[in-house]
Amino acid sequence: MRLFHILLLPLCLLLAQVGPGAGLITSLFYRTPEYKCAKSGGTCNFSPCPLYTKHMGYCYSGKAKCCI
Repeated sequence: MRLFHILLLPLCLLLAQVGPGAGLITSLFYRTPEYKCAKSGGTCNFSPCPLYTKHMGYCYSGKAKCCI
């Protein structure tokens, strides 16, 4: 049982650090514009939006349009 505690201590200390790795946790919940476009039922197009669809945003760093 003592060996388990010895191995568990470094793990707890590693997870308790708040420093450069703090941004990693927030990046887990970041949704890209491409994901948001697809989730709302749209498509990312490099060409103009098809007929009867409207432009709702940009995908791929502004290179494509989100058409819904």
